[in-house]
Amino acid sequence: MKVAIAGAGAVGRSIARELLASSHEVMLLERNPDHIDEEAVVGARWVGGDACELDNLEKVELHKFDVVIAATGDDKANLVVSLLAKTEFAVQRVVARVNDPRNEWLFDEDWGVDVAVSTPRMLASLVEEAVSVGDLVRLMTFRRGQANLVEMTLPDNTPLAGKPIRKLKLPRDAALVTILRGGRVIVPQPDDTVEGGDELVFIVPAEAEAELQAAIIEPAAPAL
Repeated sequence: MKVAIAGAGAVGRSIARELLASSHEVMLLERNPDHIDEEAVVGARWVGGDACELDNLEKVELHKFDVVIAATGDDKANLVVSLLAKTEFAVQRVVARVNDPRNEWLFDEDWGVDVAVSTPRMLASLVEEAVSVGDLVRLMTFRRGQANLVEMTLPDNTPLAGKPIRKLKLPRDAALVTILRGGRVIVPQPDDTVEGGDELVFIVPAEAEAELQAAIIEPAAPAL
């Protein structure tokens, strides 16, 4: 997979290293000459230039990339990069970094953003996750489909304990993607069961979050 990263600061470099370790082809586009250091991310293609300028994106043939990541420290720049990548170069997947949570509402499909990643929101979510049992914690938003990645920790005394996944009454379009149980990561199969203390990770439309929480935390009693 070919990935272009706009912004080669600490965040951009870290993302590049992770992608290179997974055998992806990575290009870092950075406007500040002081931030260009090929030895800092060995194996990446480094290009000097402003990713907000159309000419620079044409020179690097952005249309040939599968994913663009707008990872600068400037929300305005990340929005411009996202919009250009989607509208001018038809990049299939655009991921954008949100620096200021107050700007998060802008990072949607109108600006070409498929996935908005807000570090402050994610950190807050992790704190909530650590202290909340039975609450729905939103981890990430996928703007194109208006769906969210959410987590719920089952109470130890959950009435769902021992129930097969195939019998969970999930809202329409909601999907259980993984179960975290102790040190295990479980890819759920229909006959797997849920247990008290499980951390369940779902993808769910925003409008169905309340219904999902009610179905998992307060399941309806079986008919007599």
